[in-house]
Amino acid sequence: MASEFSREFFSANRIVKADLHCARQPREQDLDKIKAELKSLYDATEVLLDVSVDESLLSGYVLQVGDRVFDNSGRHALDQMTGDKPDLATLKTRVEDYKPAANTAEGGTVVSAADGIVTVEGMDRAVYGEIVTFENGAKGMVESVEPSHLGIMLFDGAESVGVGTLVTRTGKRAGIPVGEAFLGRVINPLGEPIDGKGAIEAVGYNPIEKQAPGILERQSVDTPLHTGILSIDSMFPIGRGQRELIIGDRQTGKTSIATDTILNQKDTGVLCIYVAIGQKASSIARVAEDLKKHGAMGYTTIVAATASDSAPLQYIAPYAGTALAEYFMAQGKSVLIVYDDLSKHAVAYRAISLLLRRSPGREAYPGDVFYLHSRLLERSCRMRDDLGGGSITALPIVETQAGDVSAYIPTNVISITDGQIFLETALFNAGNRPAVNVGLSVSRVGGAAQTKAMKKANANLRIELAQYKDMESFSQFSSDLDAETRRQLEHGKALMELLKQPLYQPKSDAEQVVLLTLAAHGVLDEIKTGELRQKTSAFVRQFHTDPSGVMDEIQASGKLSPEQVQTILNAWNAFAGGDAHAIH
Repeated sequence: MASEFSREFFSANRIVKADLHCARQPREQDLDKIKAELKSLYDATEVLLDVSVDESLLSGYVLQVGDRVFDNSGRHALDQMTGDKPDLATLKTRVEDYKPAANTAEGGTVVSAADGIVTVEGMDRAVYGEIVTFENGAKGMVESVEPSHLGIMLFDGAESVGVGTLVTRTGKRAGIPVGEAFLGRVINPLGEPIDGKGAIEAVGYNPIEKQAPGILERQSVDTPLHTGILSIDSMFPIGRGQRELIIGDRQTGKTSIATDTILNQKDTGVLCIYVAIGQKASSIARVAEDLKKHGAMGYTTIVAATASDSAPLQYIAPYAGTALAEYFMAQGKSVLIVYDDLSKHAVAYRAISLLLRRSPGREAYPGDVFYLHSRLLERSCRMRDDLGGGSITALPIVETQAGDVSAYIPTNVISITDGQIFLETALFNAGNRPAVNVGLSVSRVGGAAQTKAMKKANANLRIELAQYKDMESFSQFSSDLDAETRRQLEHGKALMELLKQPLYQPKSDAEQVVLLTLAAHGVLDEIKTGELRQKTSAFVRQFHTDPSGVMDEIQASGKLSPEQVQTILNAWNAFAGGDAHAIH
């Protein structure tokens, strides 16, 4: 048990233990060099060396890491050169140019195979997350390490892998190629292009599983990431480095919010990654076409694991997308990543776990399903400025059944994220789109991710909407309403109409501030509901050309002065009065 625990502990913490046999006592700098090489080779956080002296080696050393042996000794070099009896000059050259190499390769045999999951015996030293290759060319990843066998999930070639197939270790952890060339492309979770545009030139290789940045490596969220959606930016602001959950029943506009947010990042320097998990291929194609049509594919990568792909591919998809995002974050860039959706991701993991015969828990999910998503979402953060200042902002999507946010997966993800945007079916069917439920939605970052102008413009928005909802319910039972009640109802109706927003029409921060300023001063209450959005849109287009430059000042400074408020109101009065030129 102790041995098994040690193996699991070392694997989980990426600790490599090795035996080093030297011809003579090594120097500290030599040991440090060997440790650095092993850290790089095995992507390890720590290397433990058990050093012993063996004079029979003549010179050099023999390094053993599990089943791999790196023989860089003088004895081994002489044994290799005995056959051709070289002269002294040749002998000297060979000794100087000798490079250590692994002289053993551990292999195993498949003993069972079903639904993309195979059981392998004979590879006792393989580690969790390691890539293995099969004799038919198929690849897989070690997902379960048991005392007598390994559980491996296949990425491809499942139909040609059967009992008796030989398996070989690679010594590499699962990863994805990365590089700038991946922007504008559609790839699968293995990093292979599936858009028919040819190969992608990679500049590096990032592991899909990586420890999240520590507490001291992060900084707080204080920079807004504008979605362009008025109801979200005003009441549930999202900041760079935040994790904001989008949750709701199917067909309530979850993907549309994510798509609009991606479109709004144009010319902001924010790169986007859209991870589709278990979606229909036609749906992914539609998202790609919409992004292309609106000029967003140039800064976006789509990582697609369709509904027809295997459960292992759907399982690694969000981790692969995050690995690509981390490449850009390491360069000091800001990245927006969308996981659409984590409900299907959990279902794929459940299928894999049941095939691996792990004990099921609530709703048949394995016990570590919480860790499944926490280790994914914790990788999204904003790094300290001295570490590059890059960030990953995550918008995970979770689908509910009949609006039940208390189900297992929704409650898990809600507890991990920094807030949620809840989309309600009744609001969607009533024509309120985006169908954001103001009462159940929240951003735990709050005003830290808002400009001062936005805070000032929408100071009482949530309260006024809540009062309107309550008053609307009670007013249904009364035909005689006083003037104040009617005024509040008209104000609430105007707010609800203002928050409606068509697809692919994101609004800038300054435009939102102008609209909210008008709403806060009640100047929109007298407009007929059917005409409100048309009139306000026409006013904003006209106000962009205002000689005062108020719109540009708000956008640049993020502040709203009393003088600017008065300018906005004067401009509206002139517009409403039909005088397009009486703007002061």
